[in-house]
Amino acid sequence: MQYPRSPPGAVAAVQSSRFARQRAGAARRAQAGSEQPMKALVKIAAEAGLRLEDVPVPAIGRDDVLIRVLRTGVCGTDLHIYEWDGWAQANVPVPLVVGHEFAGEIVEMGSDVRDLAVGDLVSGEGHLVCGRCRNCMAGRRVQCAHVKGVGVNHPGAFAEYIALPAGNVWRHLPGIDLDVAAIFDPFGNAVHSALTFPVHGEDVLITGAGPIGIMAAIVAGHAGARHVVITDVSPYRLELAGKIGVTVAADTRERPLAQIMADLGMPRPAGRRVPDRLGAPRTQHDHDQGHLRPGDVRDLVLDVRADPVWRRHRACHHAPLRRS
Repeated sequence: MQYPRSPPGAVAAVQSSRFARQRAGAARRAQAGSEQPMKALVKIAAEAGLRLEDVPVPAIGRDDVLIRVLRTGVCGTDLHIYEWDGWAQANVPVPLVVGHEFAGEIVEMGSDVRDLAVGDLVSGEGHLVCGRCRNCMAGRRVQCAHVKGVGVNHPGAFAEYIALPAGNVWRHLPGIDLDVAAIFDPFGNAVHSALTFPVHGEDVLITGAGPIGIMAAIVAGHAGARHVVITDVSPYRLELAGKIGVTVAADTRERPLAQIMADLGMPRPAGRRVPDRLGAPRTQHDHDQGHLRPGDVRDLVLDVRADPVWRRHRACHHAPLRRS
């Protein structure tokens, strides 16, 4: 079989365009301060706090892009690192530029980068995989044996510039609010949590009205949930949840789940969906007493119980539950 040849000069034109992008990126980078260090928030020592420091603009490889950071979001992980608690001490090397929620503009691209362009508004996925371990080679990159976390054990986004592999970068639609673009990372967490199982026509309880919990409530409602109930112990957060139109936003210390279920006409708990669990004593008690019994559905747990303002979080996971 014969394949059509490229028109005369087409390959040269593509190469010329690629080299022009590289030269333009290099010029922008030089102007941006490769000789003058950039500003960044750094965990400079093994102690509480962060410092604004001058650090080098990160270099990029042939598969990477350099991004000028325009907006950032503060995650619970950043609070762990700032406070230098036990988790941070065990996982975070110092010194390190922190932060992983961001939006920015591409200013330079490596020679092998395709499908992106200088000037694109982008964000990045914060898990950097090796691509060579057994899991990566088997297509299970989410289980990479050597994964690095942006802003956790790899230089992060609380800086003027960040370098990332092009494969970790996605392009935003033009005109998106930068404040929204910067929080796609936690929004993705909320979408994954809310849609782990079908919620159309179901009753959904989200325990914890933090940013991810509230976004998960929005997603569940958009996906067709019948009732969306969200609980917390913070009046401020419950007020925010009420503004997005959940069915009920309640403090279960004052309004037990059994009462909420009766008010909504849910006489049998079996088969109801429980996508998040805060782990607060009242909610945990209700769960243990059988008011929350997922039956043969899956119970997705987002554990955020670590301190009085429920701001810390651990990894999401899900597991099949047997019918009781």
